Amino acid sequence: MVGTEAVRIAVGFGAQVQVFDVNVDRLTHLERLFGSRIETRYSSAAAIEAAVPAADLLIGAVLVLGRRPPVLVSRGLVERMQPGAVIVDVAVDQGGCVETLHPTSHTAPTYVEAGVVHYGVPNMPGAVPYTATQALNNSTLPYVLRLADQGLAALDHDRALAEGLNIQAGTIVHPEVRAVFPDLAES
Repeated sequence: MVGTEAVRIAVGFGAQVQVFDVNVDRLTHLERLFGSRIETRYSSAAAIEAAVPAADLLIGAVLVLGRRPPVLVSRGLVERMQPGAVIVDVAVDQGGCVETLHPTSHTAPTYVEAGVVHYGVPNMPGAVPYTATQALNNSTLPYVLRLADQGLAALDHDRALAEGLNIQAGTIVHPEVRAVFPDLAES
């Protein structure tokens, strides 16, 4: 969601946008959503290495459930970016995907390394709590209504809801959560 919204804003400003992902279905969805206004690329080390040095703005939005995302942008790649370029890693809460980025704060949100401005505020929505709450409500309300109307049967009819189930009958059932808490998985 964060990456998609970043794309929406960048496209709205008329930017040339490249989106990298390993999920081909996600790339297809973005192509349908934005058409020729963006370029989608399968994420590989070679594709990232070719694109990063020319980027004015790089937004890392990698989420690996239950684990730290891989470092996709090395220090060497950051050093090849143009002075004044900007990096924002919205996954900094989980460690981020840019080697040179570390958590900052709302009071001191940026720092410059290798001539590149880095922004790594964890919980970025915390800067706009009312708007963040409205966005969260809008995103979750349809699921809450389905659960209220159908109870647990909603899980049988809605794949997204079923994939979000973490604990059932006191047992951790979500594979990524179980991997993070193996000692609790058997409880």
